[in-house]
Amino acid sequence: MSINATLIIQMIVFAILVWFTMKFVWPPITAALDERAKKIADGLSAADKAKSELSLANKRVEEQLSAARNDAAQRLADAERLAQSMIEEAKGRANEEGAKIIAAAKAEAEQEATKAREALREQVASLAVKGAESILKREVNAGVHAELLNRLKAEL
Repeated sequence: MSINATLIIQMIVFAILVWFTMKFVWPPITAALDERAKKIADGLSAADKAKSELSLANKRVEEQLSAARNDAAQRLADAERLAQSMIEEAKGRANEEGAKIIAAAKAEAEQEATKAREALREQVASLAVKGAESILKREVNAGVHAELLNRLKAEL
């Protein structure tokens, strides 16, 4: 056999090998590579989608936290306002009670002063009668001179 015949046979065998590989071996390898590329692309798109969903979820969480903070601040402000109004109301009631107590004390003091004046007038009238008795050296009848003694009390 010559080198040309061997070369031609090898070329025919190589052509059959190329045809067999292209027909039976290459399509499953290409399909496996395409499937793997598709899985990788799906994984990357899923990762991008998850990343965007995570970003949206983070935004929602921040918004909810912000709303919760605002709500808490509003409730705290409302509570402080309520406490302040309760304090003001209590102060108002205490002032009213204090005014009532002061008015009652003034009225009681006025009554006591009136009683003391009346008692003092009685004592002064009694002393005046005794003084008049000793000046006149006789007894002055209180029943007979009641009008005179009442005028004397009124003047005092």
